[in-house]
Amino acid sequence: MNTIIVGTQWGDEGKGKIIDILSGRVDYIVRYQGGSNAGHTVVVGDKQYIFHLIPSGILHRGKICCIGNGVVIDPKLLMEEIDGLSASGFKLKSRLKISALAHAILPYHRVLDKLREIKRLHKIGTTGRGIGPCYSDKINRCGIRIGDLLNRRVFEAKLRDNLKEKNEIFKKVYKHSGFNFESIFIEYLGYGRRLTPYISNIALLLEKAHDKGKDILLEGAQGTFLDIEFGTYPFVTSSSATAGGACTGTGVSPVKIDKVLGVTKAYTTRVGEGPFPAEFSGKFSDFMRQKGKEFGATTGRPRRCGWFDALMVREAVRLNGISELAVMKLDVLDGLKTIKICTAYKYKGKLFKEFPQDQEVVSGAKPVYKQVSGWPGTVTLAKALKELPQQARDYLSLLQDSGGARISIVSIGSSRRDTIFI
Repeated sequence: MNTIIVGTQWGDEGKGKIIDILSGRVDYIVRYQGGSNAGHTVVVGDKQYIFHLIPSGILHRGKICCIGNGVVIDPKLLMEEIDGLSASGFKLKSRLKISALAHAILPYHRVLDKLREIKRLHKIGTTGRGIGPCYSDKINRCGIRIGDLLNRRVFEAKLRDNLKEKNEIFKKVYKHSGFNFESIFIEYLGYGRRLTPYISNIALLLEKAHDKGKDILLEGAQGTFLDIEFGTYPFVTSSSATAGGACTGTGVSPVKIDKVLGVTKAYTTRVGEGPFPAEFSGKFSDFMRQKGKEFGATTGRPRRCGWFDALMVREAVRLNGISELAVMKLDVLDGLKTIKICTAYKYKGKLFKEFPQDQEVVSGAKPVYKQVSGWPGTVTLAKALKELPQQARDYLSLLQDSGGARISIVSIGSSRRDTIFI
């Protein structure tokens, strides 16, 4: 079975935990888009792991983890992750597979990302990891792939061409001195040598695995509303963060996708700039941020927080073909007297019950809320749905009805055991 895991909001929904749990039940775990701008946090016992590139399923012994062609890879950061896991006792050479077709992030991508953000009148809120410029080179057909790092002649020619153009841009547009060919060439040839044992034809590997009846988990980064096509543009990422990206980012045929599981928080968060109709305000926003430990795994930036937005989740269910939802961090709502769900937007006297495509409407929309009672105590002691407080069960029922897909998983804490399967 091929299953896609996709975020239904602006990323940071808790996909890392779900992927970690489900990884124990599958044979292959595949990352299909994004780059080191993503951060998946997994807690095992008293140890916390943060993954930016390698699928978090690597923590499960014997599982094959793949990085697909849709991912943009910073070789330096990838080697740091590999070295860190190896030092912790994980054997990776037979278990980690990397597509030769994935594009490489080079030093000029990172610097260009930061310089562009400084120069913008309206900030995007980029992580500065070079993701956007790398994807731009990919689309402009001048990118350097991971497989190119293994071929000295090809890499040299491509790097010289890139630096000839980019150094002109750096000097004339950004007043930056540019980059030295030799230092990048030598450093990245070294990464190519070290990555050679991991390079594989991921599309063919997954095709053979599927034909043998293996279970494959395709994991996305970010979320539906950071998608380059359907997100709150231009405050989006540079890749396809919806379920469609799983096929183009791995080589798995669309007709071989069996299930799409959407991951959503019991409330909503967002990092960086962009519209957020159901956002909290004032001291309550700070209170919920601290309560939910809402700080980015990649940048450490504080996340903006708000109420559950049913319009967003319902749109994500439709766009991705989601059949089931995993609701995360229900425990963060413990102790609140009242909880709100955004059920519609109002803009210039007009009521919107579905997510608008006009970003001016989204930016200026006022949320329409349905208010429900909170619950006393904590949900973290529950082992089954029936053990949750009645108010928590009522809240989940409302999320399910308004979100448009069945809830099959509820997370009530950060560890693996704090999970209810329905």
